[in-house]
Amino acid sequence: MSAERQLRDLLARESEFTAVRAQGAGGQNVNKVSSAIHLRFDVLTCSLPEPHKARLLALRDQRLTEAGVIVIKAQEQRTQARNREDALQRLLALVQSVAQPPRRRVATQPTWGSKQRRLEGKSLRSQLKGGRARVKDA
Repeated sequence: MSAERQLRDLLARESEFTAVRAQGAGGQNVNKVSSAIHLRFDVLTCSLPEPHKARLLALRDQRLTEAGVIVIKAQEQRTQARNREDALQRLLALVQSVAQPPRRRVATQPTWGSKQRRLEGKSLRSQLKGGRARVKDA
């Protein structure tokens, strides 16, 4: 079994799915059928590795509540099963996005040429602005 499949199964087991009515237009059937899905995933109590949890909780994402619960609403599809699958895929993508630690930025120095281009641009701008000054009578 692949690692992605194992992660997907783990997320499915630890997620809570709730069927709700979808928003928007839909005809007569929309008022009777709860086809949208709310997926709730508690990051604090899940069995993901601690670094993954920390990076998930550090995300600036509107789907993450202050209590550390990720809430995903899926209502694009017409059936509950497909909306459930869509919500699970979106959660999987979110977890996979934090699976790898971010690469550390290596500080670099500007090159000699880039410094020269910057200084030349500054002097050209200075000349342009100097030409706008008032003309003094002699």
